[in-house]
Amino acid sequence: MNVLLLGSGGREHALAWKIAASPLLTRLYAAPGNPGIGAEAELVKLDTSDHAAVAAFCREKKIDLVVVGPEGPLVAGIADDLRAENIRVFGPSKAAARLEGSKGFTKDLCARYNIPTAAYGRFSDLASAKAYVEKMGAPIVIKADGLAAGKGVTVAMTLDDARTALDACFEGSFGAAGAEVVVEEFMTGEEASFFCLCDGTTALPFGTAQDHKRVGDGDVGPNTGGMGAYSPAPVMTPEMVERTMREIIEPTMRGMADLGAPFAGILFAGLMITENGPKLIEYNTRFGDPECQVLMMRLKDDLLVLLNAATDGQLAHMSVRWRDEAALTVVMAARGYPGTPEKGSVIRGVEDAAGDRVQIFHAGTAINGGALVANGGRVLNVTSTGGTVGEAQARAYAALDRIDWPDGFCRRDIGWQAVAREQASQQP
Repeated sequence: MNVLLLGSGGREHALAWKIAASPLLTRLYAAPGNPGIGAEAELVKLDTSDHAAVAAFCREKKIDLVVVGPEGPLVAGIADDLRAENIRVFGPSKAAARLEGSKGFTKDLCARYNIPTAAYGRFSDLASAKAYVEKMGAPIVIKADGLAAGKGVTVAMTLDDARTALDACFEGSFGAAGAEVVVEEFMTGEEASFFCLCDGTTALPFGTAQDHKRVGDGDVGPNTGGMGAYSPAPVMTPEMVERTMREIIEPTMRGMADLGAPFAGILFAGLMITENGPKLIEYNTRFGDPECQVLMMRLKDDLLVLLNAATDGQLAHMSVRWRDEAALTVVMAARGYPGTPEKGSVIRGVEDAAGDRVQIFHAGTAINGGALVANGGRVLNVTSTGGTVGEAQARAYAALDRIDWPDGFCRRDIGWQAVAREQASQQP
């Protein structure tokens, strides 16, 4: 098979690494890719927003499957445009991608189909939103309705914080994404990421993980796209997985089909595990980043076989097998992230850091004058496996410390909840 992978982040490097291992693969192309992806695929210069150009490339290279990594092209309808040209695509339609593209759409779907989630209000003007916040009190959650690269959510612990967040949305901090806001009740519990492969009819559970959104150790500072993750998430017990499927995923699949937008692709549910069970925080319609990295390290099966089955409506006949081990990834970010990252600093020692049970997935990297340099906010994902989360954590940080990048930083506590659980279970 000839495969085209769209995207350039750590998620796409992990997907390229796993797809490249498939015996089904003939040729892997990636657009635009990054230096790490370039070790697994032939990089091509394609403007992924130019759907006609992507389709022309697919015809020229006889592409059998397009795998769309990031959410932007999906929300813009690239899957629809390629399918109209009889090109097979792994990823949801534009109508189905509204589950990520509009938080308000998803909240309304939850209300209609009795899917457990936080109480909410939708607002397109500042005065109404502020009045709702004053009525509900703090803590409260403010979300830009549209895509904001993981940074459009504010967990406001005070009313002043909530007012500031609303001002930022309506003053244009998130562009068109903030023209409407969703204001939600503050939920307490433990967060988890839950993934399903979907083919429009069948939803096949595809692993669990726990992300670390805030920039600083101890979960402090602003939200980011994700500073690290581990898999599996201990809070997602078999019972919790079963409840999540029954109460959240299956009603969503039915609801999207009822709306004429059956969901096919990866359905990524961000969950809050409360004392009353799982509640939906939000949906993403693609693999998580950095959750994808740890899932790919643990996946035993041929990813390309699974993607084909999802694309062809054959998931009812499939199962997914996982290695009986934990995986953990630490994000190395450029100074200034999640604000304006400093680009161009030289990174050394990446090859020395990779090794047995350790993969370094590139995200925001580039080559400049033969040197590897930072070219984004989140730059590298140091990813490892181990018999426990603690073992994977130790191995990841040991590898990370072999990378020579004075201008980079990372959190030093990725996996802390799981490690604390493991240590508590070992107490006499």
